[in-house]
Formats: sequence, C-alpha cells, structure tokens
Amino acid sequence: MNQQIHKGKNIRVYELAKQLQMSNKELLKKLNKYGVEVKSHMSSIDDETLELIMAEFGEQEPEPEPQLETKTLKVEEGITVSALSNLLNVKKADLIKVLMQAGIMANINQRLDLNALTILSKKYEFEPIKKLTTEERLLAGEPDSPENLRPRPPVVTIMGHVNHGKTSLLDAVRETNVMEREAGGITQHIGAYRVSLENGDVVFLDTPGHEAFTKMRARGAQVTDIVVLVVAADDGVMPQTIEAINHAKAANVPIVVAVNKIDKENAKPERVRQQLSEYGLVPEEWGGKNIFVNISAKSKIGIEDLLESILLEAELLELKANPNKLARGTVIEAQMSKSRGPVVNVLVQDGTLKVGDYFVAGMYDGKVRAMVDDKGKNLQEALPSTPVEVLGCSGVPEAGDKFYAVNDEKEAKAISESRRSMSLERDRSAMGRKSLDIYQLIKDGKVKDLNIILKGDVQGSIEALSESLLRLNNDEVKINIIHSAVGSITENDVMLASASDAIVIGFNVRPTAHAAKLAEREHVDIRLYNVIYQAISEVRTIMEGLLEPELREVILGRAQILEVFNISRVGTIAGCQVINGRVVRNQPVRVLRNNRSIFEGKIDSLKIFSEDVREVASGQECGILVNGFSDFQRGDILECYTFEQVPVKLGS
Repeated sequence: MNQQIHKGKNIRVYELAKQLQMSNKELLKKLNKYGVEVKSHMSSIDDETLELIMAEFGEQEPEPEPQLETKTLKVEEGITVSALSNLLNVKKADLIKVLMQAGIMANINQRLDLNALTILSKKYEFEPIKKLTTEERLLAGEPDSPENLRPRPPVVTIMGHVNHGKTSLLDAVRETNVMEREAGGITQHIGAYRVSLENGDVVFLDTPGHEAFTKMRARGAQVTDIVVLVVAADDGVMPQTIEAINHAKAANVPIVVAVNKIDKENAKPERVRQQLSEYGLVPEEWGGKNIFVNISAKSKIGIEDLLESILLEAELLELKANPNKLARGTVIEAQMSKSRGPVVNVLVQDGTLKVGDYFVAGMYDGKVRAMVDDKGKNLQEALPSTPVEVLGCSGVPEAGDKFYAVNDEKEAKAISESRRSMSLERDRSAMGRKSLDIYQLIKDGKVKDLNIILKGDVQGSIEALSESLLRLNNDEVKINIIHSAVGSITENDVMLASASDAIVIGFNVRPTAHAAKLAEREHVDIRLYNVIYQAISEVRTIMEGLLEPELREVILGRAQILEVFNISRVGTIAGCQVINGRVVRNQPVRVLRNNRSIFEGKIDSLKIFSEDVREVASGQECGILVNGFSDFQRGDILECYTFEQVPVKLGS
C-alpha cells in the first residue's frame, strides 16, 4: 500500500480501493462479504466498516510518518587513523587532535586499539568493536536467557592446615576410605567427587592444601563456589590456616568453617572461633557472616549439620547453569596413562558434555571417546557441576586449563593451533626476563590497586612495615596486604602473588630455591629489603605509577605574522617570524588576535623559503600553512603547543 488509510466520514469506495491497490469491483465484493450494503463505487464508507477493512489488512491508525532506520557505524580495533578518517569523512588532523587531548600520540598510519577507538567514538558517534581472535570468534556465545537456566550443585573446596582432617572429612561425607589408598595418609592428587544428599547434590574438590586451588585460580579458573575451612579444635589456627583464609578471600568466595576434632579431650572450639574472628571470620552467632559448624570427621559428628550449612550457603548464591548447550568446564587434573593414553579430569561447569563431542582443553584438542564419573561408572553425558574423567585428548593439559566442547573437529584444531601459537609467542617474549615488573601490569591496566604479600624475619618488623605501607593509602590508590607472615618466601607465596597480580616484599628474608625458580617461571616480582624506609619509598613510587598522569599543555613557541600570501592551489600562507621558542610541523597551533584565540588547528606545512623543514627556531622567518584556516592578518600570533603527561606525586 502506498499510503496510510485514515478514518473519515467521507472516504468513498473508489478512494479506499485505490489505497488498497484493488479494483472497485473487488472491494465491493469484500464489503458485501461483511454484510455491508454499498450501492456503487461512489458510496461513502462509515468508520465501523473501515475498521473491519483495516483489521484485515493489518493497518494501524493513527501511525506516524515512517522514520528511516539509522544504523550505528561499527568500527573494529586495528583500523588506522587514515582509514578511520575516510570512513567517518573527518579530517585526519581532527582525529589526531582528539587523541592528543586524551594523551595518545598518534600518526595517520597508526593502528588504533580499543581504548583509542572508545575515546574517538564519544565525539564521532560510532561503536568501537573489539577485534576477536580465532578462538574468541569460535567460542563466543550468546548470553543465556533466564528461562534456560537450571539450578546446579555447588562446587566446594576443602582447605586448611596439614593434619587438621581435610581428607578425613571428605571420607566421612562420601563414605569411602580414600586415605587408606594414599601413601602416608596424605592426599597425593586433586580429586573431584559428587555427593548426593536428600536436599541436593554437592561436588567436593579435595586438594593437597591450597596450592592447586591457587594455581588453578592463577590460570584464570574460578571453579570453587564455597570454601570449607577445616580447623582442628585441639590445635587452633596455624600458619597454613591463615594462608588458606587469605587464598579464599583473594578468590572472593564464601567460607564455611568446620571446627574438627571436637571429641578430643583438649578440644577448644570457642578458642578457634576467637582466633578466626581476628582474621575477619566472625561466627553468625556472634553477629558475623560466617557459618561455623562443630564436627568430628572420624566419629561422624556434625557432618549432616555441615552439609546442610553448605546447601544453605549455596541456596543464597543461587547457582545456575544452562544444560542445553555445548559444555564448558575446567581441567582439574590430567595424566598420561600407559593403557588409556591422556586422561583428563574435567569439572563440567556449563552446558552438557556428551560422548562423541569434539573439545579443546588448554593447547590440545580431541574427541570424547569415553567418560567415567568419580564412582567408576561410564556416562553418556555430563550435566553442569559434574566431575568426569575424559578419554580422547591429543595431549596432557595443565590443571586450571579451560575445557570447551565445540561444533566439529575443524573448530577444535583451529583453536588448539591458535593457543599453541600464542603460547609460543609468550615463551619467546619471556626469554631473558626474570620477573614481571609491576609497572607493565600498570601499563596494561591489569592492576588498579596494589596487592602486596609481606614476609619478614620477625612479627614486629612485619607489623611496623605493614602499618607504614598502609599509611600510603589515598582516595585514588589503595594498598592491599593480602597475606603477611614470618618466614622465608615460599612457593605458596609465589602462587598467591601470581593469582592476585601481587608483588612479594621480603624484609630480612629471602625466597627458597624452589620459590625463586617458580617466581621466574610465573613472572612474579619479588623485592627484598633490609631497611624499612627503602621499602616504603619504592612502594610509594609504584603507587605513583598507578595514578593516572595529568595531561598538561606545553607552549613550544610563538610566531608573529609579518605578511599574508595567497597562493593558488596551495592556500593562504602566513609569513612569520618566530619570536620565542620554536614552531614545529604537525603540532597543534592556535591563532591569537588581540591576545584572544580565534582558531585552533594544526600546522600542515612549514617552510623556510621553498624548503620544507620540521621546525623553526626563535629569530628565524618562515612560511606557515594552518589546516582549515586562511583568515590571517598582520600582527596575529601563532602559538604552537603540545601535550605531555606529567606523573602525579604522592604527598609525603
């Protein structure tokens, strides 16, 4: 239909037929079908009949004039300034000016990253798009709609000091005797076990202390929903207990405290509560936020209460996942079996993994040949929060590697090859580099606050240094001392630093040999001091690096216009003498008349006689062509300037 149908008293049959692109005869037949008696094509149509016709043809009344659909221009990062200039139909100099004002020095051939595009998009109204890698393009998925999400079991990690009963607790929960199968009664591997309860299922991760927990988190794998901190009632808070608390807090997961061995004669559960409250774990019965449960793992006392508490905490978290898509998960552990080849223990976190699915695990790809659960049962599919043993990988990935099911073998191989290539590039760039300087993290925008792990020779020195460092905090930069303890710098300290983008400060202590090697491999920055003020001074310098530098205008020089020349096919040239400083080509310039700015642009051309020059010093005469301006007058001042970033200094 060419035009909108409007209701009105005198619309005639032939007029309506014309608008509906029908013959008069066809319309008369349609009206007769509705039982409307119309004598001829000159008859008028009432509003009620018109509404019937409009309803059949899907017409709405009234409707505004149709608007042209405007589509937002999308620009992918990596485009050059020159190409963006052509795309937006904007002068290259204008784009460069906007970037310079934001502290980004650019030329016409420079490729723009997402940050630079975002700055320009605010002025020129386009949508900056992140350039996706091959892997990102293949693995990018639509966000899950709420109706597709289903509740999933919580994933729980048991942590605590050695011999406080972590594995005994897990034995009591799943009613199996793992300990007897392990040398010396110590957990030798990472295990994941699904336990079925009356009110729901829980998946437990059994780790050797918290090293693997932190290593997985350092590799970007957030697998744990809840941490159960096991503390022996007869032993109290110990060094590894404190480390476990700090690791759990750094991962930002809720902590449920299991006070174990309460059936021992010297058990003091209230003392444990008092000790833990000093580290921010305050029982609910004392007005805090942490659930404390008294248990005995060996005597199976309080186990049901603990499980109910875990399910209660999980209910508050509202854990959900979408089972109706390709699986995604995390490698818990992997090993090479002589009889079965690479065996990968995977925790499925989202989607459903099926036998026959193609997948990527770390730098390796494969096809699921078989799946076995923690009870040794063969599975055809694994839902979210299900730990499974997967056969069919082309290699042995590392704990913490991401696991993705993909559409076909071609996609799987493309992603694994891309990951191997990226890993090779990282290894090459890391050669000869002993530690990752915190300043690089600052430059990359990966560090906002300054995280510190503090180790010292005595508690008094640690407290004094800690207080001095915390006094450096201000509104813009904050120091977080995520862990402090007496003793040498250990591998645990290095892994926590790696996971938290922290620096390790040692005061009158040194790293162990294994910790030093691990720090080199993980690119963790360890700084050693024996004088407090030196440590404070260097940390202050690092904090200043975290502050956004000020962008300050710097006047390069001024030139006075002596004569104005109009040259055909060139433009208007200002014949000038530099009266102070220097004038530089391709730098911003403002035209001053009677000491008032009348134009700001960029010096396009700078000549001494007929020779192009980069800059002209004070006392010399030159010809200046300013992009976009020609209304020069004798006596005008051309003020050449630039912008520079000035580091912000902290007050003493």
